[in-house]
Amino acid sequence: MSEQGLVQELKDAVKASMRAKDKPRTQALRLIQAELKRVEVDERIELDDARVLVIMDKMMKQRRDSVTQYEEAGRTELADIEKYEMSVIQDFLPEALSAEALSAIVEQAVIDSGASSMQDMGKVMALVKPKTQGRADMGQISKLVKAKLA
Repeated sequence: MSEQGLVQELKDAVKASMRAKDKPRTQALRLIQAELKRVEVDERIELDDARVLVIMDKMMKQRRDSVTQYEEAGRTELADIEKYEMSVIQDFLPEALSAEALSAIVEQAVIDSGASSMQDMGKVMALVKPKTQGRADMGQISKLVKAKLA
């Protein structure tokens, strides 16, 4: 991420893709912009980078689910479109955490929260989520937390 903020970075990327006449990328970038604008209008707020990451993370999850459904239905052309959109969104997300780094964050959160059983999973997830937003799949994190608490 740069100094200028994700929203401005996205606008610049749209302009660059339009100049390059890269229609699929322009379309994917406009989908991201539309979702950000929808949230701004619905919630009457100005988006900061942290909130933009949350929205993009949600968009990634939606596309992962769509890819799974399309592939099960034998619609590979639609799955390919979703995969391409995921790759464009990924360009704006911070670098993904390694398995070791993720495990260390979960381990520290378990210690910090004093969690001892599955009933404390919410406390652990509350500590882990801000540190991993946009950098790891929450489903994967949830499995790690469950494994640590089991």
